[in-house]
Amino acid sequence: MSYLKAREYLNSFINYERQNHYPYSSSFRLERARRLLQHLGSPQAALRAIHIAGTKGKGSTCAFVANVLKEAGFRVGLYTSPHLVDVRERIRVLPEEKIAKKDFSALIERIKPQAEKLRRTRLGSLSYYEILTALAFLYFKEKRCDFTVLETGIGGRLDATNVVSSLVCAIMPISYEHTRVLGNTLGKIAAEKAAIIKDKSQIVITAPQRPAALRVIRRRAKEIGAGLLEVGEDIRITRLKIELLGRHQIINATVAIGCLRALRCFGVKISPEAIKQGLKNTRWPGRLQVLSQRPKVILDAAHNRASASALKDALEKLFKFRKLILVFGVSQDKDVKGILKELAPQAARIILTKANSPRAMQPEMIKSFIKTNGRVVSSSGNPQQALKTARQSAGPKDLILVCGSLYLLGEVLKSERQ
Repeated sequence: MSYLKAREYLNSFINYERQNHYPYSSSFRLERARRLLQHLGSPQAALRAIHIAGTKGKGSTCAFVANVLKEAGFRVGLYTSPHLVDVRERIRVLPEEKIAKKDFSALIERIKPQAEKLRRTRLGSLSYYEILTALAFLYFKEKRCDFTVLETGIGGRLDATNVVSSLVCAIMPISYEHTRVLGNTLGKIAAEKAAIIKDKSQIVITAPQRPAALRVIRRRAKEIGAGLLEVGEDIRITRLKIELLGRHQIINATVAIGCLRALRCFGVKISPEAIKQGLKNTRWPGRLQVLSQRPKVILDAAHNRASASALKDALEKLFKFRKLILVFGVSQDKDVKGILKELAPQAARIILTKANSPRAMQPEMIKSFIKTNGRVVSSSGNPQQALKTARQSAGPKDLILVCGSLYLLGEVLKSERQ
């Protein structure tokens, strides 16, 4: 099977990342993912996993953990989502790069017969994400990874990655997201994410949380009998040398250190030097990523109010600029009002745009949430044109911020690389 045919087959399955409305409990079914993996020899059973859930900081924390383990001499599988430009970004084996096209195609070809069998059962057709998760597990097993680091997609309880039994799991800061499917309170959202805690032999690390979320995490860990370590209480935030910008990345790196130290309970000791070098060498695209200078262009994946607040603080502390030009696009299911409340007041000009996604909100709708207060608010048909307009209107000492959607960032990055 060619890579093109493999991509076409993968894209034939429903992709909930690009859907606005779907029934959560019936759309996400662990039984379906388990059955597929059973037919493939249960590769997840061979993995020594670190599993990370939460609202913000999951991807960066996964990258920190994986890079430190690589620095310590281990072969590490890294599974994250979504991707920015290429689907193969989601599946990596360090110290190597993303999965090769030939390996991706060969694994899709192996999965296809089993996926077709399932399509004819009561469990129904698999999803795009379930296929990719199975592919990642197969790949990591075949590459004989010493450890795998897994980022959950939506939630945790019904996420396809939750078929794995992890040694260590971490819950990153929880805030309001996907409220239509995960619940409209922090407690309900936390319960979905804390469901990756499911074995009394696990060690659980939690980032600092709001009280409602922390209560749920503590209760879940106690019910399961898993050991719980809390950043700020059991794990202290210290000064760390990292390349990723923003104070929130210090918290992410501290959670990563907690995960790595927890591996001691399983006979794995990581040297301080490996931790230091691994953290320092970690890069993660789309997180306060400086794309170009004069004018400075920054990309950030902030897509909820909590991450927008962290982004606002980071801009104020880390960058000096004359005026801020905001290039903004967002998905329909996001808290657009909350995000804009954090970022819009800082912007002298706002250029609204729309990624090529069925979930993307129309610029005209976004505009209804903005109080102009004398600032220029305009629209552009696509992200590439929006960034071009921003650059044309910016002075050399201005800062252009592109944010609101990973799809938006992906399209910008793809156009810049061409």
